[in-house]
Amino acid sequence: MKSAAPGRSTSPVEVTNVSPHGFWILIGEQELFAPFNEFPWFKDASIGEITRVELPSPHHLYWPALDVDLAVESLIHPERYPLMSKAQPNRRLQPTKARQRTDAKRATRRLRR
Repeated sequence: MKSAAPGRSTSPVEVTNVSPHGFWILIGEQELFAPFNEFPWFKDASIGEITRVELPSPHHLYWPALDVDLAVESLIHPERYPLMSKAQPNRRLQPTKARQRTDAKRATRRLRR
């Protein structure tokens, strides 16, 4: 018995392969590669989290398990979408230089005893 040739994908979007360097995603008839160095949100994600992708609109991808939204255009032209974090360190949680010196002096005193 001979199997029939595989048909077209029934999903408008699917992840077709995952490698240590990134993953391939098929959107309609177009297959694109998303390297982890340009899309770091996926680097530590499980394969299940990466493959569970939705296409809420023709130009918008969403990974619900990771809460990641991407424009399809960012996969086609990642150079137009530089990664920039606007997060600022929480200075209240970081010791001041004076506090660091005091802590170092206390540690030195403990060692002398």
